[in-house]
Amino acid sequence: MADGPSRRIQVDLSGHVALVTGASRGIGRAIALALGRAGATVACVARNEEKLKETAGAIEAAGGKASVHLCDVVDSAAVQSTLDAVVAAEGRIDIVVNNAGITKDTLLPVMSDDDWDQVIAANLRSVFLFTRAAAKVMMRQRSGRIINMSSVSGLMGNPGQSNYSASKAGIIGFTQTVARELAKRKVTVNAICPGFIATDMAEALGPAIIDEVKKRIPMQRIGEAEEIADAVLFLASDSANYITGQVLTVDGGMTA
Repeated sequence: MADGPSRRIQVDLSGHVALVTGASRGIGRAIALALGRAGATVACVARNEEKLKETAGAIEAAGGKASVHLCDVVDSAAVQSTLDAVVAAEGRIDIVVNNAGITKDTLLPVMSDDDWDQVIAANLRSVFLFTRAAAKVMMRQRSGRIINMSSVSGLMGNPGQSNYSASKAGIIGFTQTVARELAKRKVTVNAICPGFIATDMAEALGPAIIDEVKKRIPMQRIGEAEEIADAVLFLASDSANYITGQVLTVDGGMTA
């Protein structure tokens, strides 16, 4: 991972326990690394054991503490078991970042039932399952941060992504509702909407498409995964104690 600009957000999360889904690559990996660098113990969750071990290894190499948890994020029993294992090992859970997600893009007339169901499950059901499991612990603690990864596609739509856009818009409504339910127990729930971010999936589109995308962004560049991680660090920090039910868009002005 590139070090990025030297003037990054500085947050002290020492003593905090974080769980990040989709931590094996891309934005999830950047978030897990940032939380680890900030002092949090990070439970890295995904289905690719090799990639998860790479993420955990990078956190530990930087002096942090991390654990690897293989989990099918759409399986209710597996999600509860994963959350229980983290709490049993660490005694608490302070931060949950629901980042796992997939795309299966195609235009609506030819979209299959499976393409719809799989994206809704991976992107929205997983958020519900981990939030429900974590909320029970955080309510007892009377503290916690839940940060859900939505997308600008959930704000403005995108042709060929009716399933993805629906799932990401659903995350926003879910976030705002749960924020109201948990606020009295000092648990904050917020969403982040990344714009076009430099990841392996983005690179696979090729330079011509990326150049076209840049023309639609007022800042004339695509974002870095570390910039999304910075937003997570802020929402996980004490500086965000009075922020809940909000949607933070990080897109270089694309939806302005």
